[in-house]
Order: sequence, then C-alpha cells, then structure tokens
Amino acid sequence: MKYPKDILDKLNAITDKRPATVIQHILKHSFITTEELEKNYGYKHAPRAARDVRERGVNLVTYTVKSSEGKSIGAYKFGDPVFADNKLSKVAGRTALSEALKKALIDKYGSVCFIYLQPMEERLLQVDHRIPYEIDGEQDENNIDCYMLLSPSANRAKSWTCEHCPNWTSKDVEVCENCFWSHPENYTHIAGKDERKIVVTFTDNEIDDYEQLISLVGVKNAEQTIKDLVSNFINEQSKED
Repeated sequence: MKYPKDILDKLNAITDKRPATVIQHILKHSFITTEELEKNYGYKHAPRAARDVRERGVNLVTYTVKSSEGKSIGAYKFGDPVFADNKLSKVAGRTALSEALKKALIDKYGSVCFIYLQPMEERLLQVDHRIPYEIDGEQDENNIDCYMLLSPSANRAKSWTCEHCPNWTSKDVEVCENCFWSHPENYTHIAGKDERKIVVTFTDNEIDDYEQLISLVGVKNAEQTIKDLVSNFINEQSKED
C-alpha cells in the first residue's frame, strides 16, 4: 500500500531500533507477524515491540493469521488513519509526549534515576511507566507521578524483571503498585518476592573503597560482605542500647 509523503516522512522519522524495525517491515510487506518478529529480528516478546510503535503515535492493528506451521498467531498492520488522532501524537507521537513528561519529571525530582538514585545527564534518562503498559495500559499523561525516570541500565533491569514476574500473566495492578520496580520509595516486595533492595553506588573517591573491597573478597562475595557488615553494625548498636 502506498502512503502520502507526509505519512511516510513521519514513519521514517521514527528511528529507534525496535519500533523502526516493525515500521519498515510493515511498509515493505504490509504486515508483520509475531513469528517474523522472533525469527527474523529476535524479538521474542512481540507485544512489547508493538507497544513501542504505538507509543510513537502509530495506529497499529492486531489481527490473527496462520504461522508457517499452521498455528494461529498474531500479526500487526497499520490502521486507518496511520497516526492516531489524539493528543499523544499530534506532532511526533509518543516521542513528543515523553519529552514533555521528562521535563516535568526533572523539574519535580531533578535529573536523577529513580532506581539508582544517582544524578545523571538529562539526555541519558528515559521516561517509563511506573506500572508496565502491559499490565495497566496507557496511563494519565497529565499525572506525571504515573511515570518515572530511569537510567538505561535500570530500564533494562526493570523490563527483564517485569517480563519474568508471575504478575506478567495475572496482571494484578495492585501487585505492581507495591513492587520495588514501580515505587522504589515505598514497596512491600520485589517482583512478588519478599525482598528489600538497597542500591549502593560508589562515586569519586569512594571508587577506591569499592576496588579494595573487590580485591579482598571478590565480586561474587561483595554483596554478602556488605550484608554482614550491616548485620554486625546493627548488632553492635543493639548492645550499646
């Protein structure tokens, strides 16, 4: 199918790897299947790839086709209109929204990763839903507290953990609300497990301490060593009280 130049220009302006891969395949073949996403491009979680496209404001339609083995699988094609006519996509889809959200979040919280709690360059921070899109759908863009700022590594860690969490299937929003990866400032579990997490980052002169720790106990034992030090400190404080 041929599209007007202005539509093609907007589609080609989306250059992030995953959504661009989906878009360019559909432009060439009219649709893309979940089988093609996995076998041709290595994207095992097709809904996430589709979400990336939709978050850029593209109207992506899901339907059913037969796989190469004759099984029913999902497929995606552009809807009509190609770009959703809503406030999320008036300029360049979700990209424009993300920039506005990013600025609002930085203005309120500073240029800091919500997980690692470390100041970062604004350009490195990424906007992410607190509750994954796959669990609770699109959230109110006017409520910036539905979103969080993450470093690229924190975003990857969150994505991997969420996709391997039992709640990825059951989709209980309340479970996500109380998870570390959604609200690290106030949580009761980590991906369904009764756990607590402190992210320790060594900077500047502290890096020498980190390197000495690793040289003494090794990377594998560093976490347990820190836990033991905390436990010993608490025990000593209890004795003094």
